Amino acid sequence: METPNVTETSPAESARRRFLKYFIGLFSSLIGAALAIPFLSAVIGGSSRSKTGDFSSVGSVGSLPVGTPVDIAYTEMGSDAYLSQETVHHIWVVKRSASDVVVYSPVCPHLGCRYDWDPGDSTFKCPCHGSVYKIDGTVVAGPAPRPLDTLPSEVKQGTLYVKWEQFKVGTPRKAQV
Repeated sequence: METPNVTETSPAESARRRFLKYFIGLFSSLIGAALAIPFLSAVIGGSSRSKTGDFSSVGSVGSLPVGTPVDIAYTEMGSDAYLSQETVHHIWVVKRSASDVVVYSPVCPHLGCRYDWDPGDSTFKCPCHGSVYKIDGTVVAGPAPRPLDTLPSEVKQGTLYVKWEQFKVGTPRKAQV
């Protein structure tokens, strides 16, 4: 006596199984692609971005006083993969003439403290270790190994643009972190 073949399927059953197989394969591929896009963006996009940001608008140069340092805070938008964040930077801006502006990083080159402008004797002073700087950034006194660090800046149509950079502290030469 012969046993019936249980594995035989009707043509309609076979077509239905083929359809489900293709549908599940397509659906799985779409889910895989949707999950891979943010991952690849983080890996490839994060490594291709430069360490320093682009130039950011700081404000109008016309309102700055000539010969007096001004502490300016500006906001910079940064992104890493698909996360965005705002960072507030402080800078010292000295307007030398109507068209000449110099921008200093607010970080003391000695050990990374924040220095301030002392209008009484017209110098920048670091409260932590006693470094003193002239308005042009040169060292007058203290343990500072180099002058104040300048930041890349440009003036376009009366607006000041600055590129934020960080520098190594405690070294005799200006070097980016």
